[in-house]
Amino acid sequence: MFTVVECIWQQHDYRLLVLAALTWIVGSTGFFLLLKRACECTPVRRRGWVATAALVGGIGVWSTHFISMLAYQGAMPISFGVGLTALSAVAAIGMFWLALRIWDRGTVSADVGVALVATTGVAVMHFTGMSAIIAAAQIRYEPVLLTKGLAVTFISFTVAFRAFRQYKGLAQIAVAASFAIVAVCSLHFTAMAATSLMPDPTLPSAAIGDSRNWLIGAITAISIALILLTGAAAVIDRYLTDLHGLADATLEALIIVHRGRIIEANASFAEMAGADLSILRDQSPDDWLRAADGLPVISARTAPVEAMLLNVGDAEKILEIAVHDVEYRGRQCQVIAIRDLTDKKQAQRQVEHMATHDGLTGLPNRALFDERLTHALMRAAHTGEAVALLAIDLDRFKAVNDIFGHAEGDRILCKMASILQGVAGPADTVARIGGDEFMVLQTGATHTNDTQTLVAHIIAEVAREMDTARDPTAVNVSIGVAVYPRDATDAELLRHGADVALYRAKESGRGTACFFDREMDAAVRERRALEHDLRHAITRSQLRLVYQALISSDGGTISGYEALVRWAHPDRGLILPDQFIPLAEETGVIIPLGEWVLREACRTAVQWDNQLSVAVNVSPVQFQLAGLASTVAAILAETGLIASRLELEITESVLMKDRALALSTLNALKELGVRIVMDDFGTGYSSLSNLQSFPFDKIKIDRSFVSAIEDDVAARSIIRAIVGIGRSLNLPVVAEGVETEAQRQMIVEEGCLHAQGFLWGLPGVAPARKTSDDSAAA
Repeated sequence: MFTVVECIWQQHDYRLLVLAALTWIVGSTGFFLLLKRACECTPVRRRGWVATAALVGGIGVWSTHFISMLAYQGAMPISFGVGLTALSAVAAIGMFWLALRIWDRGTVSADVGVALVATTGVAVMHFTGMSAIIAAAQIRYEPVLLTKGLAVTFISFTVAFRAFRQYKGLAQIAVAASFAIVAVCSLHFTAMAATSLMPDPTLPSAAIGDSRNWLIGAITAISIALILLTGAAAVIDRYLTDLHGLADATLEALIIVHRGRIIEANASFAEMAGADLSILRDQSPDDWLRAADGLPVISARTAPVEAMLLNVGDAEKILEIAVHDVEYRGRQCQVIAIRDLTDKKQAQRQVEHMATHDGLTGLPNRALFDERLTHALMRAAHTGEAVALLAIDLDRFKAVNDIFGHAEGDRILCKMASILQGVAGPADTVARIGGDEFMVLQTGATHTNDTQTLVAHIIAEVAREMDTARDPTAVNVSIGVAVYPRDATDAELLRHGADVALYRAKESGRGTACFFDREMDAAVRERRALEHDLRHAITRSQLRLVYQALISSDGGTISGYEALVRWAHPDRGLILPDQFIPLAEETGVIIPLGEWVLREACRTAVQWDNQLSVAVNVSPVQFQLAGLASTVAAILAETGLIASRLELEITESVLMKDRALALSTLNALKELGVRIVMDDFGTGYSSLSNLQSFPFDKIKIDRSFVSAIEDDVAARSIIRAIVGIGRSLNLPVVAEGVETEAQRQMIVEEGCLHAQGFLWGLPGVAPARKTSDDSAAA
């Protein structure tokens, strides 16, 4: 160590040594800065920066070595051969390049290999440079000291490259460069201390000249300038590359325009335009973009504007552009920011379509239809043309949907939508309002015949496409039509008129069309008013029960009563059941109404003598509820009436809708002890099979046969047959509607022992409370 120090301070110009050290400080710092830049680049760019780093590292080491050699102040004059001196510089650059190729592998062993190759490179450079010495002396080296210097250099390079890989930020460069300085200086000065010049007069002496000082300055200036310039290039390249990368990373396309010509564009715009940047440069932005406002693309605007991309073939691109003034490369330019709105616009159109169209059929929905109807009426008010509104309902659709499933129901709806679209005119609007309800808006009709023709075409096409006689899933249509301005003066009244006409069409037997008229409207309004009043009849205490006695036709004794409901309307007076019961069944009011009748009848009957029964009619609608038996049980428990005293009268229609549910309910009622009576027997479709399927407790002959018994032999024969059936099944038979003595005698002659009718008086108030005289006549 002392030998090395002595060599440095006694045999070298320390001022030049400082200059040499400064040269390698700058060189090593630049070397690692360039190496860091290479690590940040893509593989293609990395190779270039690795080569540049090798150049800077090799030149830095060579410059440090050569300045240090020029600082040597030996006992004899020396000079250097140009060829070997230049070769030493090439050797340093080449070995640093090879070292970095190894280091790029990224392993610990690679760091050791790099240090070994770098040490070898510095040694090769040093000894090649020493071989370039021209002096009248022979060069001798001390192997031990030289080996120690190589070991210190190898260790220092290993630490330097390992630290560069491990540290981040400023420490990454500072620590690595420091150990690299130690590595180079250790090898140079250790090798110089191990070097001896042995005088040899046979060798040529060095030429003595005054070029030493300017050579030192030139080498130093060129080396440091090269190192600083390459380092600056790395920083500038990183800055520019980062800016370009930032521009390419943005989702927006960017164009920079100077004097109306494109001078720069990012990758997003190049991809959007389908053109290379070299093609875009020096072209006008108006060659590629067209603003929606018709102004040149680079025109100043207060807000972004939509634009269209040109030269993209059939692809539709909807863009938004915004223009701003910027300074770019020292010049006043415009930057055009471009956003692709194509997907957003398509999604927006899809959302708007979903909001205004039916999801299943694709037809306009109620909202869009109402909008078009309003516009059509506004236009018609100015032009005087007629506007027809067709309300269309599918007959049997609920049955098809319930039996064959919703998928089949959806198919029917889509097929109906296709039929209506095919028949309607190009200016007409077909819409699905909801469920199985469709509407057609016919505009431009000059005469009622035009609408009649459209209705006829719809009915004919539906009949052709859907054969209800052969296809169990086929449906028919009922159509209601209202025409503006004949039937209504605004959209709401027109819709009302079409609905009223549709209701009349369905009442007329379905599968038909009906045009609105004023009388029809009055009838519908009357019906709706009655429906409204019926919904409040119970709470307003407008309903009451009357009772009709069940008589022994031969002796005239009373065995029970049938409860009959009456509606005492405050304005309309007394309303009989045949006027409001069908309405109650259609609107669902029959459910609370039936429960009220049953509860009131049981509450009244519990006050009678125990041998008197009470009969209550049950609607088929009530039998569609699975909880009817539990409701009856609850009412019996509430009122305290014995179940065997209650008779529930049903018609055969109860068994026609859901036979399994009806039979289950009837069996549940029988288990309660309630008696079941077949009412209006003889008028159903399968009377005998119904009697066979369920053990009824009584049969009631429909009043139509009793009223005709005096004049119609067939009617008397039917009564005789029904009585025979009852006798064979051990079922009591009751004849309803007996109004004359002759009718009473005839049914007695036919063997019917029980009867009801006006012959024994009109239905009246509840009979008196319990009495010993139970056989009083009605």
